Amino acid sequence: MSKTAESVWNNCLAFIEDNITSQAFKTWFEPIKAVKLTDNALSIQVPSKFFYEWLEEHYVKILKVALTKELGSTAKLVYIIRMENTYGNKQPFTEKIPSANRSNLQSQEIDVPVKNKSPELKNPFVIPGIRNVKIESQLNPNYNFESFLEGESNRLARSAGLAVANKPGGTSFNPLLIFGGVGLGKTHLGHAIGVDIKDKYPEKTVLYISAEKFTQQYIESVKKNNRNDFIHFYQIIDVLIVDDIQLLSGKAGTQDVFFHIFNHLHQNGKQVILTSDKAPVDMIDIEQRLLSRFKWGLSAELNHPDYDTRVAIIKNKLYRDGVEMPDDIIEFLANNIKTNIRELEGAIISLIAHSSFNKKEITIELARKIVDNYVKHTKREVSIDYIQKVVSDYFQMDVDTLQSKTRKRHIVQARQLAMFFAKKFTKASLASIGSQIGQRDHATVLHACKTVDNLSSTDKQFRKYVEDLSKKLTL
Repeated sequence: MSKTAESVWNNCLAFIEDNITSQAFKTWFEPIKAVKLTDNALSIQVPSKFFYEWLEEHYVKILKVALTKELGSTAKLVYIIRMENTYGNKQPFTEKIPSANRSNLQSQEIDVPVKNKSPELKNPFVIPGIRNVKIESQLNPNYNFESFLEGESNRLARSAGLAVANKPGGTSFNPLLIFGGVGLGKTHLGHAIGVDIKDKYPEKTVLYISAEKFTQQYIESVKKNNRNDFIHFYQIIDVLIVDDIQLLSGKAGTQDVFFHIFNHLHQNGKQVILTSDKAPVDMIDIEQRLLSRFKWGLSAELNHPDYDTRVAIIKNKLYRDGVEMPDDIIEFLANNIKTNIRELEGAIISLIAHSSFNKKEITIELARKIVDNYVKHTKREVSIDYIQKVVSDYFQMDVDTLQSKTRKRHIVQARQLAMFFAKKFTKASLASIGSQIGQRDHATVLHACKTVDNLSSTDKQFRKYVEDLSKKLTL
């Protein structure tokens, strides 16, 4: 029976499948298509240059053995790179590339015009011009579980993180979404999970990235017309940790590409860990299909640390820095800095620095001075939800009434004040503010801000509303 490209490649696949992990086979060999067999040269189609590069770096030996078994020692392998029109590319792009000489398979040169004769690895973390397939994790080893102290405020999130670290991709916590306010340890916990996984499973590819950097890399890939390579790069990650996922809000293209990457990782048993400053239900301008996937696993909240946890954090920080501090000062710090861990650690560092540079003993007086200055100069972040609650309470109504469609004057004014303060105290866009305050558009928010400015200068009672609310929101 004469051999065909399909029969040869199917026999090769059967051999390869028996000799590598099922996960690797699914990721790297199932997408390949046999194209043609000519004079002992098998042409196979792969979806991107990155895919081709990865095969040549990691599976060239097994490819050589499999093909030689089928076609003998004169076997030749030709890669056809075809970027399918899956992610919005205007035109599919095809190149034919002989297998690398290092494979010891005889290469067949095909004279086809090629944009780039030497395909580069499209790793967004590799400096251009340096060929390196190793993927650095971007993890901070100082952010580990040992330094992430457990308390009532973080027990669920920390326990879930440990479970994921013990069995990445093998628990029901996939994705694991860690959410909470500023400075409560979301980034620390994300890194800690990654660090623990790298320690337990050194063969796994772990990658930490901020949503902001992911977006920048995606935009760059679109500019350079290698979007498929960008997608394939992220699809090979075993554990993907994305910090501040809420920053994808309003970025339709980035959300679309992350949706495809997320689906691939999840379907293939890879672990996804996300952090956010808000719960999925409160994320605005994130596509519903993406939000629904965020809810597939576990959403674990980090709350403000209680007193005992704050004391433990201070003692742990002092121990790691090799500094001794009297218990009454530790208790003073824990009692007076309650908002978040970052402020607490910042105050400790300031206190130690003042004591060291000025050669003064650490006393309650010095601690009080530092805390007063530190807390006073720490900018308090105010959320749109918080503003709506403060305004609603002030006018003795509930938030639903504030957001309603009613045109009653006192409710309209309350709504306009909420929009005014949201613009003043948050970095949210007008569209985002309107969306969160009763599903209004940006023009309504702009009109509300102008109305508040005008009434403040002409209506004495209204000016008092603005002053009272300003005080409440800046306490």
